[in-house]
Amino acid sequence: MLGVAFAMAQGGAAGGAASGMEGLKSFIPLILMFVIFYFLLIRPQQKKQKEHKALLSNLKRGDNVVTSGGIFGKITNVSERFVTLEVAEKVRIKIVRGQIMSVVNEEN
Repeated sequence: MLGVAFAMAQGGAAGGAASGMEGLKSFIPLILMFVIFYFLLIRPQQKKQKEHKALLSNLKRGDNVVTSGGIFGKITNVSERFVTLEVAEKVRIKIVRGQIMSVVNEEN
């Protein structure tokens, strides 16, 4: 009787280790999905944010820019939070610096 109890205890321990491996195997697809999402969604977005931040920090007077609203203008004044754009002759608007989407080289 004691031998049977010992054998069952040993089998139970081996079964517990096997169920631990099964639990780990069930998390592998979740880990794989996270890795895929990181490389396809999160990392490119972080890279784009870093490039936009660098663009905003390098703004200077005389740059031709396009805002997120599609307004094209030439920078006449740059402050810490705001940028003044000349959108037509003697027409200036003040916008938040973060709304500038790109710097363009030439006027069309």
